Amino acid sequence: LVHRLASQEQKPPSPLLIQDRDFYSLEPTFLARTALYCRERGLMKDMPALLCVVLATKDCALLERIFPRVLDNARMLRTFIQILRSGVVGRKSFGTAVKRMIRQWLEARNDERLFQDSIGDHPSLADVIKMVHPKPQTASRAAFYGYCLGKAYDATALPALVQQYEAYKAGDRAMVPDVPFQMLTALQLGTLEWTAIARRAPWQMTRMNLNTFARHGVFTQEGLPELIAARLREARAIAKARVFPYQLLAAYTNVDAAVPTVVREALQDAMEIAIANVPQLPGKVYVCPDVSGSMASPVTGMRSGSTSAMRCIDVAALVAAAVVRKNPQAEVLPFEHTVVSLNLNARDSVMTNAMKLASIGGGGTNCSAPLALLNKRKARGDLVIFVSDNESWMDAGRGRGTATMAEWQAFKQRNHAARLVCLDIQPYVTTQAKEREDVLNIGGFSAQVFEVVSEFATGRLHADHWVGVIEAVELEESRS
Repeated sequence: LVHRLASQEQKPPSPLLIQDRDFYSLEPTFLARTALYCRERGLMKDMPALLCVVLATKDCALLERIFPRVLDNARMLRTFIQILRSGVVGRKSFGTAVKRMIRQWLEARNDERLFQDSIGDHPSLADVIKMVHPKPQTASRAAFYGYCLGKAYDATALPALVQQYEAYKAGDRAMVPDVPFQMLTALQLGTLEWTAIARRAPWQMTRMNLNTFARHGVFTQEGLPELIAARLREARAIAKARVFPYQLLAAYTNVDAAVPTVVREALQDAMEIAIANVPQLPGKVYVCPDVSGSMASPVTGMRSGSTSAMRCIDVAALVAAAVVRKNPQAEVLPFEHTVVSLNLNARDSVMTNAMKLASIGGGGTNCSAPLALLNKRKARGDLVIFVSDNESWMDAGRGRGTATMAEWQAFKQRNHAARLVCLDIQPYVTTQAKEREDVLNIGGFSAQVFEVVSEFATGRLHADHWVGVIEAVELEESRS
């Protein structure tokens, strides 16, 4: 659906876009719980925002109960506004209730946090203020709104952080203000200033700016390489940052040679921590990552302004490497038009094995190749995992799907209890296969995928499993 939303950017949005997902037939309470689950457990961004927009057309009172939990940062609020104003749910206006929720969201942020939120755009914070007309409750907030809108304001009433930032811009370099570094990059910053930024950077910012720190001499300062490395491998910080494993792979593969070894190794340690919950799968496992030419496409698809540098083949390689790390007896069968021979050492790091797999690729796609090879060997097995860029047609009755399922049926004749997982890195709306008892389709990728695969492999993932999981989500946040 995100691909469909992206495709609407250069043409009028279709009000029917959401209806083909049958969102309107769902109970509002179920939609609300799904939005909470997607954000808080699935760590998703676009989908929970979309569900909130749909809920705005069905039950605004219910939306108000979950609004701050789902739209828990400025990026999420901007996504919600973008989707609503695009018209894909059949309306473009906020309405009184939604405007009130956005005003309450603004009022709940302190001045410093709101100033830090102002780095985003489309819409910018100033745009949001113009849309909902919040009434400032304090002199500092009134001055800040005037500052954002380019109107007259009392400079002495500005929040302290804004005053520090403006003083720094004016040449007072006694102390680097605690603002997102994006606010400072247009200024002439030296090594000392960049070192100050690096010392207090949050985890996610650190991961994304290792090359920038190296370029500005941060790692030449005594103790900084060790400080940054310790931050990157700190388990609580990794969990708080909600990092996706493929983001760590992206950081590791793109890091410059100028970044010290201790920092690069810390990224490997962070990866091991991030996939620590990958379960041990029962029985004999085969992982079949697609390494064909199409897998070189960005994992997000081609999205205007937000195309990822991470490729589908990188994610497929990561899945395979993570499974092998926790299941040393698992066999990896990379395939394009045939199976590609490759040996992986289960004792190597996830990063090392993922990079080995991602380095191969090209050619056409023949998803039946791994199963054909296993049948030729008369192999025994309990679980087969396919990872591709659009694997949902596995049982859709198309030509290629028929060949693959024929091989799967042959495999099942020897392995009656075997199960097949088809992981679609780029799932599309119209190609989802119908679930079978022995076939599971998964769309997209996060660390949660491994949990789902484990539940399915052990027979605990029933048809109503996700309904039960969603219905167990509490609409009211626990106070304990």
